[in-house]
Amino acid sequence: MRRDLRCDDHAALYHALCQAQQVWCVFVFDTDILDSLPRQDRRVEFIREGLVQLDAELAALALGAGVQGAGLLVRHGKAPQEVVALASQLQVQAVFANHDDEPAALARDDAVRHALQRQGMALLTSKDHVVFERSEVLTRTGTPYTVFTPYKRAWLQKVQEAGPFYLSSYKVQRHAGALAPRPDTPAKAVPELKTLGFEPTNLAQLAIPTGSAGAQAMLAQFLDTGMARYDQARDYPAVRGVSYLSTHLRFGTLSIRQAAALAWQRSQDTKHPGSAGAATWLSELIWRDFYHQLLHHHPHVVNSSFRPEYDAVQWSQGPAADALFEAWAAGQTGYPLVDAAMAQLNTTGYMHNRLRMVVASFLTKDLGLHWQRGEAYFALHLNDFDLAANNGGWQWAASTGCDAQPWFRIFNPVSQSQRFDGAGKFIRRYLPVLAKLPDALIHAPWLARPVDLGAAGVELGRNYPWPVVQHDAARAETLLRFGRIKKPAQSG
Repeated sequence: MRRDLRCDDHAALYHALCQAQQVWCVFVFDTDILDSLPRQDRRVEFIREGLVQLDAELAALALGAGVQGAGLLVRHGKAPQEVVALASQLQVQAVFANHDDEPAALARDDAVRHALQRQGMALLTSKDHVVFERSEVLTRTGTPYTVFTPYKRAWLQKVQEAGPFYLSSYKVQRHAGALAPRPDTPAKAVPELKTLGFEPTNLAQLAIPTGSAGAQAMLAQFLDTGMARYDQARDYPAVRGVSYLSTHLRFGTLSIRQAAALAWQRSQDTKHPGSAGAATWLSELIWRDFYHQLLHHHPHVVNSSFRPEYDAVQWSQGPAADALFEAWAAGQTGYPLVDAAMAQLNTTGYMHNRLRMVVASFLTKDLGLHWQRGEAYFALHLNDFDLAANNGGWQWAASTGCDAQPWFRIFNPVSQSQRFDGAGKFIRRYLPVLAKLPDALIHAPWLARPVDLGAAGVELGRNYPWPVVQHDAARAETLLRFGRIKKPAQSG
């Protein structure tokens, strides 16, 4: 188990249970990944809490089929070595896992596959983390899509023609009798954070639901109160207008098939007032598939621009650029919506989708900094970090990517603030120093009169910064920066 930390509707687990007489489930805390993380990381804690639930769920699933003593096997070390060693210890014939299309994961799986083959064992992998993967949705000429709208149209048509097939769940419970008792009986199947070399975060204080039980509770709430108005509310960070399920989809505590099936079913009832909201949410789930197939067919995007000509963009560098990056990362740019968004990320590990676009545009097109700097910062801090989506989103905002916004479209951070947080509720939540400013002034404090700033307790340059750049001047520089690039003719 890797990015699929549940036992319901689980492709690899289902195939293993159907094909084998005895099945053990294992998770490896991979030191190749963990050693690159800070010692306080919400994702590690989120995974660890989810594994405690998963262990109990597997034991209950097995017990319901008359098997006692089953549960999760947890290892801590280099994943390839741990998996091969455990397979040898248990004398299995095959290791089952779900696909992971990130380049580093593919290389790891290839190494494991060859190591297992040398011992007469097989590595069998399945699609699980997306509805359609790799080359399942292609153009009529057999090429991968690079524009989202026709991809979405083909995605929907494929689902429509196949009925519920692609969105059907894997009935794991029917075959649970093949789950095997653990070969050992540890006092605690899942090690404590301290044993793994990590410290607790503020995950509990943030009350972020964990495990598949947490995912199902959040999904139920979204279905009851959020999906119907998703199309109208999703752009406003001060309201509960989104599902907040991205971390659960990332780590597989929620099945993408379950989420997409619910959205698909509701979107089909066009007479229902909530169908538009369901259709919009489904579209966001399709974007997720789109970015994953993009990564599969164009792995060069991990280290360079999707459109190679944009590798020639002259991004700002040097000490002044580094200072601007530090101001952006710390939420000290002087643009309240940008700073509040970064405060949200730094405090909670989450950032609203509209704000991800705003801060990415600001970094690349107001500050003139390379999108990879922002991508790396998000990768370190986002609870829901997913390479395909994070890379796709950053390249979209920077105009270097696949089906990206045009390079001459540059978000104005003030007008974005006025439009999507008009009353300043979100800004006040994360920037209390500005809380007493009137709604009309909170989006651009530097334009306020000294008397108004004084009445609100705001002193620019002391308790809140002056803007680090002027938007109009920065916009002009960005137009020049991109305008210098000679662009090849774009194919359809």
